[in-house]
Amino acid sequence: MATRWGICSAGRISHDFTVALKTLPHEDHQVVAVAARKLEDAQEFATKHSISRVYGSYEELARDPDIDVVYIGVIHPYHLSTCLLFTNAKKNVLCEKPLAMNTKEVKDILSSAKRNDVFLMEAVWTRFFPASVEIRRLVEQGEVGEVKMVRSEFGVPISHVPRSGQKELGGGAILDIGIYCLQFICMVFNGEKPESIQAMGVCLETGVDETVVVTMKFSRNRMAVFSCSSGVKLPNDAIIAGTKGNIRIPDHMWCPTALEVNGKETQYPVPEPSLPLNFLNSTGMRYEAEDVRQCLLKGLKESAVVSHADSLLLAELEDEIRRQVGVVYSQDSK
Repeated sequence: MATRWGICSAGRISHDFTVALKTLPHEDHQVVAVAARKLEDAQEFATKHSISRVYGSYEELARDPDIDVVYIGVIHPYHLSTCLLFTNAKKNVLCEKPLAMNTKEVKDILSSAKRNDVFLMEAVWTRFFPASVEIRRLVEQGEVGEVKMVRSEFGVPISHVPRSGQKELGGGAILDIGIYCLQFICMVFNGEKPESIQAMGVCLETGVDETVVVTMKFSRNRMAVFSCSSGVKLPNDAIIAGTKGNIRIPDHMWCPTALEVNGKETQYPVPEPSLPLNFLNSTGMRYEAEDVRQCLLKGLKESAVVSHADSLLLAELEDEIRRQVGVVYSQDSK
């Protein structure tokens, strides 16, 4: 039986996700419906992607009995309400990152998923790339010895994009792109909470963070540092330094297609898309989609790769970084 997907929102990320699904076998993954707040947007999306069912509201999609799992691609201030809509309708959910605006919202989403006995995962797609799977194997098997230092950078000049600069749209570098650096560090340290965290940043006039540098200290004197910026392009790589060697993820660490292990590089290409993409290497979203399918086939309610505990840790760290930098969203006072 194919996993039957419903796509919630007809935006750019939903387009890329749908294109990524097409790189997987049709007998395994099928998009059966799309919903947008405007019917004409959903119709245009459905025509482009040959989707048979079209809805002009998210509520209609939530009522569709033929959907196994819903992919949520709305902007993050709407993640809470949209996740709750679908979990309360007993639908399995894959929601774009960040799962929500703060820890309280993440807890509300997770408890709703548990209460309704449905699968829920934050779409931290990076962790499912073959290169990321290999990183976890190398670290677990001690190929670079004990990891002592992790460094990660992600900077792209996108401050002019409304979604990036406006507070009411959930703007800010931490939640949008810094989360990639943060999840990478959490992955390498296997979900361990840092002992201390220090963040410094620069905010735009709109009150959201533009550039942030974060230093974290973990147990056994292990360190991590990351920089993220919506104002300038950074090298966008990552390094794992251990007592026996290094792993380097070259440019575009958030969608990795190459690894350098002690100077030796290996390529991990992603499939070619059938339609033009909005974002780099988006066909790599196929790996998280396949993980969702495998979880559903096994009757699991969360993924071991991005667990509910992982999402909670990310939210707690994001909250603390924002607190230190001075970024407050309206959702924080609710």
